[in-house]
Amino acid sequence: MKIQAILTDIEGTTSSIDFVHQVLFPYSAKALPEYIKKYYQEPEITTIIAEVRQEIAQPNASLDQIINTLLDWIKADKKFTSLKTLQGFIWEYGFKNHDFQGHLYEDAYRNLQQWFNQGIKLYVFSSGSEKAQKLLFGHSQYGDLTYLFQGYFDTRIGNKKQLNAYQSIAAAIETNPQNILFLSDVVAELDAAKDAGYNTMLLARKKLPEGNQHHSVVTSFDEITIF
Repeated sequence: MKIQAILTDIEGTTSSIDFVHQVLFPYSAKALPEYIKKYYQEPEITTIIAEVRQEIAQPNASLDQIINTLLDWIKADKKFTSLKTLQGFIWEYGFKNHDFQGHLYEDAYRNLQQWFNQGIKLYVFSSGSEKAQKLLFGHSQYGDLTYLFQGYFDTRIGNKKQLNAYQSIAAAIETNPQNILFLSDVVAELDAAKDAGYNTMLLARKKLPEGNQHHSVVTSFDEITIF
């Protein structure tokens, strides 16, 4: 296969699931109530609040109801764009305050750097907001790695488990799907990308997910061959 672009997931692929669920999510849950109450009049936060009210069909929901809804969504790991956007703002404070660093697997860092040096275009597709993606790579334990990526995609372009998202990304980066490699640890995401014509590889760092029938399996980036 002639790979011109690599699209990668983050959680479980380039970065530890534990970092997301044991560091980032608890941090956002703890900081969220105070953050909302402090910044609810800021335009970006006002927009998020309006989106939450629309999602729960309660146009007059109080600030406390909004906060409780968002906390419930965090517990349930909901992928609502409004929540992901808000978490991006909260994590920005945490990263810049040096409360934590973005985690990257060493093999992911090394190979992403190698592919970048080889002229392969790199992109990110994550359910986390574009802002959160840039924060993670911009404040990693290897320093600022945002220069590696040509672009970042989140759920605004589509659901990660649906075909149209991958069609839209291919159109956005002006690359034939047959020349794109998508990396993820989630079979349903890979299925959707495969249906869109992408090459796919399943990252099974700890165990092989159930239901895989169509994707090559690797346990680290070191096993990925693209030439």
